[in-house]
Amino acid sequence: MSEVHQNQAFANTAKPQDARSIDVAVIGGGIVGKAVALGLAQLGLQTLEIAPGLDQAISTPTGSEWGQRIYAFSPGTITLLKRLQVWDAVDHARLQVVKDMRIYGDRGEPTDQLHLSAFEAGISELAWIGESDLIEHTLDTAARFQNKLERLSTSIKAISVDPNGVHLELENSKPIIAKLVIAADGANSFIRSSIGIEIEEESYEQTAVVVNWQCAQSHLQTAYQWFLPGGDIIAMLPLPNQQVSMVWSTSNAHAEHLLKLSQSEWTKQFGEIADGTILQQLGGLTLHSQATSFPLRKMRSERFIGPASDPKVVLLGDAAHVIHPLAGQGLNLGLRDVAALLNVLGKRESFRSINDLTLLRRYERERQGDTSALLWVTDKLKKLFSGASNVERFARNFGLGLVNKSHFLKQRLIQQALGDNNLE
Repeated sequence: MSEVHQNQAFANTAKPQDARSIDVAVIGGGIVGKAVALGLAQLGLQTLEIAPGLDQAISTPTGSEWGQRIYAFSPGTITLLKRLQVWDAVDHARLQVVKDMRIYGDRGEPTDQLHLSAFEAGISELAWIGESDLIEHTLDTAARFQNKLERLSTSIKAISVDPNGVHLELENSKPIIAKLVIAADGANSFIRSSIGIEIEEESYEQTAVVVNWQCAQSHLQTAYQWFLPGGDIIAMLPLPNQQVSMVWSTSNAHAEHLLKLSQSEWTKQFGEIADGTILQQLGGLTLHSQATSFPLRKMRSERFIGPASDPKVVLLGDAAHVIHPLAGQGLNLGLRDVAALLNVLGKRESFRSINDLTLLRRYERERQGDTSALLWVTDKLKKLFSGASNVERFARNFGLGLVNKSHFLKQRLIQQALGDNNLE
């Protein structure tokens, strides 16, 4: 039994004498949680962000080495960061623009590749690459100047919902009553499970190995991706100062092997895989960070608002969905959730409360469609490039070449990846 049902005495109390009443409580301290908390406060809502470690400042990244939590930020994400008035405050010297993307099939044929170009599409860039700490530090700084936003470094003990609002029992702090709660507390969301929202989940039985490299040759502002025989995928994301961040999706056993490789062993690996094209494109690669890893899975919440009987909780980011990193859209998808929620609440009719069911369903309908489409595409691509039959191998490689010849199809791919948030 979830804690939303276990705490009826707490739920049925109209308002505990020591409880604080606020408009919105945001649960989660990552980029998605910090972004939505800032945006809600900018809408004039009294907002409280709650997460362990929020009192620990994230320093401005400095030096010649880049962090290992690297993200691709789509133009739609940049639109959101501009709306939050933080984009211009980001240290652009630690951001890398992406002008081109090259995707290679697993047969080694020169025609089995797809080239996406910002110039060809008539746009200034396909994406920006940057560190998580860089964006989080900037959001933290902006939060300190927002008088409608308060932060609390603690954990949630219990949550319950009644007609008066959402009741939160906290560790080492007095309880909270919020009109609306935002669950941005990650893939293993305590809030989601506590209010009884089920998930559909599938493990890919793969691990992503992440390492940063110094390149002997320029990456030419290009993001590279290689599909390898057997289902492995290697992405090389460009970074400033002639560096790249590698994300190698592979079997769990092979990932354990990769994590132990020395510089010379890595060089041998790159010379043997993908017909040596990795070294041809980037030159010699010198280790520039420790290798790290994370498991790969697909996950989607059955609902994006809850509980079913009286929704007053909204799921965002990994609490609502987790996708394979092959499209580089995981964080962007979460920030599209943020943009959609800010649009819905910012444009609400004057007679509607922020927890009005009509508003919450508007958000859910919009996000479920976008999320389902992207989850389906990334899942099918991953499984297509993992297939071992000759028919599957021909289809995927021929498909890359076919799309590469079609200006229309490439334009559609780029438009989808841009993630336009339609923010005003």
